[in-house]
Amino acid sequence: MSLLVDMTIKQYSDVLASNEPAPGGGSTAALSGLMGAALTMMVVNLSVGKKSYEALDEAIKQKFMEDFQRVEDIKQELTVLVDEDTAAFNKFMEAMKLPKDTEEQKKIREEKMQQASIYALQIPLKTAEKCLEILQNQETIAANGNKNAVSDVGVGALMALSGLEGAVLNVKINLPGISDESIKNEATAKYIKLLEEGSRLQKNIMEIVHKRIG
Repeated sequence: MSLLVDMTIKQYSDVLASNEPAPGGGSTAALSGLMGAALTMMVVNLSVGKKSYEALDEAIKQKFMEDFQRVEDIKQELTVLVDEDTAAFNKFMEAMKLPKDTEEQKKIREEKMQQASIYALQIPLKTAEKCLEILQNQETIAANGNKNAVSDVGVGALMALSGLEGAVLNVKINLPGISDESIKNEATAKYIKLLEEGSRLQKNIMEIVHKRIG
């Protein structure tokens, strides 16, 4: 199968709707974050050079462009994670198919399954972290970007939080398959913080957006 990110929207939605178990929610969560990043970048590109932007304080403009650069980097990382999440699922399925006729085979299979389960946990956790980073870099853009495009950064914030929450669901569903309690506890503590911080940031951004829309 070709890279998911190289598919058309129709091709991706068709394979998503099929009876194939992957791509699924994990890749789509990363895609949601990716779209949120892209929308945020669009608002910046529609702002720079405009009179309202040039009139901003230099410190604000510097922060504006720093946030843009960081979101651009996150966009590239999420582009990779869209396919990496499906690759993680496939790796687990390959481990499941390993022979288990002898005790040695069972041991090897269990080790491979644990490795794959941890990998399948790490990828959506990384996706959630990247989606949070989008939200961490949207506030200045929402407050000072082109007013005619402020709704777009709002949609970008909604997409980023959706990606974060979707990725966390994939973290949670993978936790029972991991035997190492320390890994499970660390992942749980991390996703709780991600959800709390993401929700707080998105709420602040949406308040700015609604206020500017009027």
